Amino acid sequence: MADPLSAAAAERELFGDEDFEDLSPSSDQLNSINLGSDDGIPLDSENSTTADLLEGSGIRNLELEDEQMDNETKDLFIVVDNPEKHVTTMESYITFKITTKTTRCDFDNHEYSVRRRYNDFLWLRQRLEETQPSHLIPPLPEKHSLRRLDRFSPEFLKNREKALQKFMSRLEDHPVLSFNEHLKVFLTAKQFEFQAYKKQGSGFISRTADSLRNLSASYMMKNRSPEFTMLQEYIQTFGEKLGTMDRIQQRLVKEQMEYVTELNEIGPVFTLWSNSEDELSTALTAVAHSIETCCNAVQESISETEGEFGQSLKEYILYVEAVKAVLRRRDAMQMEYELAAEELQKKKDEKEAVKISDPSFSFGSLLGKDPSEVKQGKREKLEQQIEELAKEVERLNDRTVCADSDLKADMERWHKFKRKDFRDLFIKMADKQISFYEKSLKAWEDAIPLIQNTEQETKKEED
Repeated sequence: MADPLSAAAAERELFGDEDFEDLSPSSDQLNSINLGSDDGIPLDSENSTTADLLEGSGIRNLELEDEQMDNETKDLFIVVDNPEKHVTTMESYITFKITTKTTRCDFDNHEYSVRRRYNDFLWLRQRLEETQPSHLIPPLPEKHSLRRLDRFSPEFLKNREKALQKFMSRLEDHPVLSFNEHLKVFLTAKQFEFQAYKKQGSGFISRTADSLRNLSASYMMKNRSPEFTMLQEYIQTFGEKLGTMDRIQQRLVKEQMEYVTELNEIGPVFTLWSNSEDELSTALTAVAHSIETCCNAVQESISETEGEFGQSLKEYILYVEAVKAVLRRRDAMQMEYELAAEELQKKKDEKEAVKISDPSFSFGSLLGKDPSEVKQGKREKLEQQIEELAKEVERLNDRTVCADSDLKADMERWHKFKRKDFRDLFIKMADKQISFYEKSLKAWEDAIPLIQNTEQETKKEED
């Protein structure tokens, strides 16, 4: 298996150790789009979008073939849609329809449809962390990720639905998590059965104790593997870069919203002005219409930035925390193994010390027992403890090795879809920006002939 941390090294080269000014493309890079191969994608057509260029690349064709093969071999499909508001005397909340289609033999039926609320998704993720501690569990969206929107608004629900769909898609594609029993219950159980099932399992105090133990393990570790130390450093740097991008994105959205407010103020001024200027009415109306078009384009850009780019950034910021959490759980497993190994070595040293010790001065001898029997009893007790500890150390070592293997495989998978997600995201962002400026440009280009006609009519009247 390829080392997943080689992907982390590649990402480190991409981001570097400095701020984002190092990411500025050179003139040579602007002439081609390199997506991992040695051959750039030539910009042959001025009207081609980045998505069109990507579709024509060999890399994209290979990826489409891989996706098609994955879909042909998949045996579990989950769809999240149809949000529905529920109002009770105590609260109001939203549920989402979860439709599952599968050909797996451990399911009683081939298709299920249930409704689940956000807290149910939280429960599922907690249970996955408890039962699969060595695996990277995908993050859920924050409860109120778009604070400027009402949580019952269509725009908020649309973004929430997309985020929950992505969470379930990550699980259905995972070779281990998709077979988890808690996931099966989540997808198939009727509402009353599901509520009863949720009451089982560990409580809040137990989860808090586990979290504290995992956190302390990160600081008490003595012999963490260098590759996981590198991963810890990489994920910390990656998170800082994402945080910087998120802050810049929020600042840009704020400035755009202020710009929209100003456009909404100045547009009606031209409309009212046209009512009092018959000679300039056509030109002023054209300007007002162009401002309105630009205002709508900016509002659409804000919505797309927050909904597409902003939410994707937030997902990976939460993914950074998820990676840190699984690293802490992995460290806790290694620490438990190291403590058991230390205890085993201590017992072995005690056994050697008993061999050369003089039993005449032991506590048992002072009580009148035979010194040789006291010595033999100590040795037998230590041998029994050593045998038990040896089995425990072997078990913990096997668990740690399996945890390392699971984490490496998950990180390799994570790096793969992370690169794909960010590439697709940046391509979409580029196309949206092109579309935004094209709309704004067209609005003013359409206004120019009307303004020029007004000028010509004025000259004719003067003549």
